[in-house]
Amino acid sequence: MAETRRRLRSSTVVLGGMGVLAAALSACGSDPDRRCVDRDSYDYINGYKIVADKNCSSGSSTSGKGRKKTGKTQSTDADWYYDADVSGGYADHGTFSRSEAVDRGGFGCSGSGSGGG
Repeated sequence: MAETRRRLRSSTVVLGGMGVLAAALSACGSDPDRRCVDRDSYDYINGYKIVADKNCSSGSSTSGKGRKKTGKTQSTDADWYYDADVSGGYADHGTFSRSEAVDRGGFGCSGSGSGGG
């Protein structure tokens, strides 16, 4: 009977450890948080103005660089801005580089953990 209990305990440890490993690996593969911003709208206090996602390209690995018409005479230099602090329709302290945002890491990921800007 004692031998059966030991097996159950060791199985629980192995399964629990595999769950932690799976969570760590999936955290590295996830896309970073992104916002579509107007690159020409930077404000020293607020950051970049967030615009509609349709102004940026739909691909997660490529940016929407280039001007797109948003009105009769206005155009937006929109691009994806990753891992930013968002407040009041503005995003700041992020990066335009998706690979840099992924390299910042998280639980179980390699990376320096340094901020961007």
